[in-house]
Amino acid sequence: MQTLLNESIRQIAGQLQNWRRDFHHFAESGWFEFRTATLVADELHRLGYSLKMGKEVIKADARMGLPSVQALQEQEQRAIQQGAKVEWLPHFSGGFTGIVATLDTGKAGPTLAFRVDMDALDLNEDQTHVHRPYAEDFYSCNAHMMHACGHDGHTAIGLGLARILKQYENRLTGKIKLIFQPAEEGTRGAKSMVEAGVVDDVDFFIAIHIGLGIPMGELVCGKDSFLATTKIDVTYRGAASHAGGKPEEGKNALLAAAQATVGLHAISHHSKGISRINVGVLQAGTGRNVIPDYALMKVETRGETNEINEFIYGHALGVIEGAAKMQNVEYEIELMGAAQSSKPSPAWVDFIYQQAQQHVPELSSVVKSGRQSVGSEDATYFMERVKANGGLASYLIFGTELSAGHHHGQFDFNEDVLAIAVKTLATITINLPDFDAERHQ
Repeated sequence: MQTLLNESIRQIAGQLQNWRRDFHHFAESGWFEFRTATLVADELHRLGYSLKMGKEVIKADARMGLPSVQALQEQEQRAIQQGAKVEWLPHFSGGFTGIVATLDTGKAGPTLAFRVDMDALDLNEDQTHVHRPYAEDFYSCNAHMMHACGHDGHTAIGLGLARILKQYENRLTGKIKLIFQPAEEGTRGAKSMVEAGVVDDVDFFIAIHIGLGIPMGELVCGKDSFLATTKIDVTYRGAASHAGGKPEEGKNALLAAAQATVGLHAISHHSKGISRINVGVLQAGTGRNVIPDYALMKVETRGETNEINEFIYGHALGVIEGAAKMQNVEYEIELMGAAQSSKPSPAWVDFIYQQAQQHVPELSSVVKSGRQSVGSEDATYFMERVKANGGLASYLIFGTELSAGHHHGQFDFNEDVLAIAVKTLATITINLPDFDAERHQ
């Protein structure tokens, strides 16, 4: 069996690279993944998967950090010009760029789901010859959009896995779901898919990532946890006035934002675990002689547990309101993103570890758990929903060499990791019946 699987993986290695480089060249950031989604849907349909897309898998009012209607329309037109499969676009129009592909084997068994993300970052890619994507002409052609976190690779892995599983369908049982998620950056997209019910029938769940500081050839079978996070935009609205002639008539939104910034960073840390807060952007004012009537703050909180994050966030809301009262200005808060903390299921991690150790010699090292992360990931919404329904979940990291850190303009990775990831995930799927039977004995 492994000899056959090895040959199947070898045969698609070139296609994995082609997919990855195509997605990298036509990078699309969150909720703008129109071209990417149509190409993914077209390939999955060709393979014979049952597809649910757009509003079927994304709850509209649960989306976070959604761009303007005008921006969505402009990006949809851009995608058409760049080769989007127009017959699929109606499903994704308006920023509903999610896909769930299901392979129903027709045989009794559990439902296994994999999540991969598709979005790029709002970042300009390096355009010098020291950067391989530029030197080899697959750098992003879209300004301020770059795959600087490996999601182009994740999407390629998802499609490669789809091909392999279809090839070995007669050896599978139950159902396999492939979830292609938009807008992971900023932790904006997963919650809307979870609230649409896409994992409510899932017994086993895996989300993946490449890189993250893990060496090439190493697999982390269960990321210990990501930090829970809440990301908000805060707008203060006051009254403009001449700073010299009528200062008493002004209501200073800039001062409210400045006082809030200082107050937010003074919130106490939590004794029970990691806590974070940051004001990353503060924009205000129109001129040196004008009382500022508008200010925008971009804020995030994080916590090692959901409870710690809620503690920090609750205090943040009080500081934001207090600063508004001090300056007699109005304020509004818009939720831009969120994620939970989540720990992997130990029994599921053990099984993944066993499969990787026994059947994937390309992995030089397999470890059961990675260190506590100080980042956040909205795959935790999927994990927590699956676990709440009695299922098992984990988050896998496939190590790879990186040319620069994540979210850097020179980010690139060793593409050999793509085939390793597909083989590992296919192996887990093919051998899942053994684990499921043992679990229910």
